[in-house]
Amino acid sequence: MSIKADFQLDAKGLSCPMPIVKTKKAMADLVDGQILEVLATDKGSRADIAAWAETVGHQYIGTTEEDAVLKHYIRKCENDTIVEKAFEPTIELVEVVGKNGLILDVREEVEFAFGHIDGALSIPLGDLEARISELDKEQEIYVICRTGKRSDFAAQRLVANGFAKVYNVLPGMTAWTGELIKTI
Repeated sequence: MSIKADFQLDAKGLSCPMPIVKTKKAMADLVDGQILEVLATDKGSRADIAAWAETVGHQYIGTTEEDAVLKHYIRKCENDTIVEKAFEPTIELVEVVGKNGLILDVREEVEFAFGHIDGALSIPLGDLEARISELDKEQEIYVICRTGKRSDFAAQRLVANGFAKVYNVLPGMTAWTGELIKTI
Protein backbone atom coordinates (compact mmCIF):
# COMPACT_ATOMS: atom_id res chain seq x y z
CA MET A 1 0.00 0.00 0.00
CA SER A 2 1.38 3.38 -0.98
CA ILE A 3 0.73 6.22 1.44
CA LYS A 4 0.29 9.66 -0.10
CA ALA A 5 2.08 12.53 1.59
CA ASP A 6 2.09 16.19 0.58
CA PHE A 7 5.82 16.58 1.19
CA GLN A 8 8.79 14.29 1.77
CA LEU A 9 11.82 15.00 3.96
CA ASP A 10 15.00 12.97 3.59
CA ALA A 11 16.68 12.55 6.99
CA LYS A 12 18.47 9.30 6.13
CA GLY A 13 21.89 8.95 7.71
CA LEU A 14 21.18 11.54 10.40
CA SER A 15 21.10 10.76 14.12
CA CYS A 16 19.31 12.39 17.04
CA PRO A 17 18.48 15.25 17.26
CA MET A 18 18.79 16.06 13.53
CA PRO A 19 15.74 14.13 12.24
CA ILE A 20 13.57 16.12 14.68
CA VAL A 21 15.30 19.42 13.90
CA LYS A 22 14.72 18.92 10.18
CA THR A 23 11.15 17.69 10.75
CA LYS A 24 10.32 20.75 12.85
CA LYS A 25 11.69 23.02 10.12
CA ALA A 26 9.77 21.19 7.38
CA MET A 27 6.51 21.26 9.35
CA ALA A 28 6.74 25.06 9.58
CA ASP A 29 6.40 25.24 5.78
CA LEU A 30 3.24 23.09 5.65
CA VAL A 31 -0.32 24.30 6.02
CA ASP A 32 -2.86 22.82 8.39
CA GLY A 33 -3.89 19.31 7.34
CA GLN A 34 -0.94 18.57 5.07
CA ILE A 35 1.06 15.39 5.65
CA LEU A 36 4.84 15.16 5.85
CA GLU A 37 6.67 11.91 5.13
CA VAL A 38 10.05 11.74 6.90
CA LEU A 39 12.58 9.19 5.64
CA ALA A 40 15.03 8.19 8.38
CA THR A 41 17.52 5.44 9.14
CA ASP A 42 17.98 6.28 12.84
CA LYS A 43 15.96 3.63 14.71
CA GLY A 44 15.50 6.05 17.59
CA SER A 45 13.55 8.37 15.29
CA ARG A 46 10.53 6.06 15.62
CA ALA A 47 9.99 7.13 19.23
CA ASP A 48 11.54 10.60 18.86
CA ILE A 49 9.27 11.84 16.09
CA ALA A 50 6.12 10.42 17.68
CA ALA A 51 6.98 12.04 21.01
CA TRP A 52 7.86 15.37 19.40
CA ALA A 53 4.62 15.47 17.39
CA GLU A 54 2.62 14.79 20.55
CA THR A 55 4.33 17.57 22.52
CA VAL A 56 3.68 20.22 19.86
CA GLY A 57 0.19 19.15 18.86
CA HIS A 58 0.73 17.64 15.40
CA GLN A 59 -0.87 14.29 14.59
CA TYR A 60 1.62 11.44 14.48
CA ILE A 61 -0.03 9.07 12.00
CA GLY A 62 2.46 6.22 12.09
CA THR A 63 5.66 4.68 10.78
CA THR A 64 6.40 2.01 8.20
CA GLU A 65 9.73 0.38 7.46
CA GLU A 66 11.01 -0.54 4.02
CA ASP A 67 14.56 -1.73 3.28
CA ALA A 68 15.90 -0.37 6.62
CA VAL A 69 14.36 3.05 5.95
CA LEU A 70 11.71 4.28 8.36
CA LYS A 71 8.92 6.32 6.84
CA HIS A 72 7.23 8.54 9.42
CA TYR A 73 3.93 10.26 8.66
CA ILE A 74 2.86 13.43 10.48
CA ARG A 75 -0.17 15.64 9.81
CA LYS A 76 0.26 19.33 10.57
CA CYS A 77 -2.32 20.53 13.06
CA GLU A 78 -2.56 24.26 13.62
CA ASN A 79 -3.02 25.16 17.22
CA ASP A 80 -1.64 28.53 18.21
CA THR A 81 -2.05 27.75 21.91
CA ILE A 82 0.43 24.86 21.91
CA VAL A 83 4.01 25.92 22.43
CA GLU A 84 6.86 23.45 22.49
CA LYS A 85 8.49 23.70 25.89
CA ALA A 86 11.45 22.03 27.44
CA PHE A 87 11.03 19.84 30.47
CA GLU A 88 11.97 21.36 33.80
CA PRO A 89 13.65 20.57 36.10
CA THR A 90 16.98 19.80 34.54
CA ILE A 91 20.26 18.74 36.10
CA GLU A 92 23.80 19.15 34.81
CA LEU A 93 25.49 15.95 33.70
CA VAL A 94 28.37 16.44 36.15
CA GLU A 95 25.90 16.73 39.06
CA VAL A 96 24.42 13.26 38.41
CA VAL A 97 27.57 11.40 39.44
CA GLY A 98 27.26 10.22 43.03
CA LYS A 99 23.53 10.89 43.34
CA ASN A 100 21.38 8.17 44.94
CA GLY A 101 18.75 8.16 42.22
CA LEU A 102 18.35 6.05 39.10
CA ILE A 103 20.07 7.04 35.87
CA LEU A 104 17.56 6.12 33.17
CA ASP A 105 19.20 5.94 29.74
CA VAL A 106 16.56 6.26 27.01
CA ARG A 107 18.91 5.85 24.03
CA GLU A 108 18.54 2.88 21.72
CA GLU A 109 19.93 -0.46 22.96
CA VAL A 110 22.89 -0.34 20.56
CA GLU A 111 23.87 3.14 21.78
CA PHE A 112 23.69 1.93 25.38
CA ALA A 113 25.73 -1.20 24.59
CA PHE A 114 28.56 0.81 23.06
CA GLY A 115 28.92 2.97 26.16
CA HIS A 116 26.88 4.03 29.17
CA ILE A 117 27.30 5.36 32.69
CA ASP A 118 27.93 2.66 35.27
CA GLY A 119 24.69 1.65 36.98
CA ALA A 120 22.39 3.20 34.37
CA LEU A 121 19.20 1.38 33.41
CA SER A 122 18.45 1.10 29.69
CA ILE A 123 14.86 1.65 28.60
CA PRO A 124 14.75 3.07 25.05
CA LEU A 125 12.23 5.88 24.62
CA GLY A 126 10.10 3.72 22.33
CA ASP A 127 9.76 1.09 25.09
CA LEU A 128 9.12 3.47 27.99
CA GLU A 129 5.32 3.23 28.07
CA ALA A 130 5.41 -0.59 28.05
CA ARG A 131 8.10 -0.78 30.73
CA ILE A 132 7.08 2.12 32.98
CA SER A 133 5.98 -0.28 35.73
CA GLU A 134 9.65 -1.26 36.19
CA LEU A 135 10.33 2.17 37.67
CA ASP A 136 9.76 3.33 41.26
CA LYS A 137 7.65 6.50 41.49
CA GLU A 138 9.31 7.38 44.80
CA GLN A 139 12.87 7.25 43.45
CA GLU A 140 14.70 10.21 41.93
CA ILE A 141 15.11 9.51 38.21
CA TYR A 142 17.80 11.19 36.10
CA VAL A 143 16.81 10.74 32.45
CA ILE A 144 19.64 10.84 29.92
CA CYS A 145 20.06 10.36 26.17
CA ARG A 146 22.65 11.42 23.64
CA THR A 147 21.82 15.15 23.44
CA GLY A 148 18.92 15.88 25.80
CA LYS A 149 16.02 15.73 23.33
CA ARG A 150 14.81 12.14 23.89
CA SER A 151 15.38 12.52 27.63
CA ASP A 152 13.18 15.62 27.55
CA PHE A 153 10.34 13.63 25.97
CA ALA A 154 10.85 10.73 28.41
CA ALA A 155 10.85 13.04 31.44
CA GLN A 156 7.57 14.59 30.28
CA ARG A 157 6.03 11.12 29.90
CA LEU A 158 7.18 10.04 33.36
CA VAL A 159 5.65 13.11 34.99
CA ALA A 160 2.41 12.56 33.04
CA ASN A 161 2.35 9.05 34.53
CA GLY A 162 2.65 10.26 38.14
CA PHE A 163 6.42 10.39 38.68
CA ALA A 164 7.40 13.47 40.70
CA LYS A 165 11.18 13.24 41.16
CA VAL A 166 12.27 13.42 37.52
CA TYR A 167 15.21 15.37 36.08
CA ASN A 168 16.31 15.80 32.47
CA VAL A 169 20.09 15.43 32.31
CA LEU A 170 21.76 18.03 30.12
CA PRO A 171 23.70 18.14 27.88
CA GLY A 172 23.59 14.32 27.55
CA MET A 173 26.05 11.54 26.77
CA THR A 174 27.81 13.57 24.06
CA ALA A 175 29.42 15.55 26.91
CA TRP A 176 30.22 12.59 29.18
CA THR A 177 33.96 12.43 29.90
CA GLY A 178 33.86 9.76 32.61
CA GLU A 179 34.34 6.03 32.25
CA LEU A 180 32.00 4.27 29.83
CA ILE A 181 30.72 0.77 30.51
CA LYS A 182 30.45 -1.32 27.32
CA THR A 183 28.39 -4.49 27.10
CA ILE A 184 29.51 -5.63 23.65
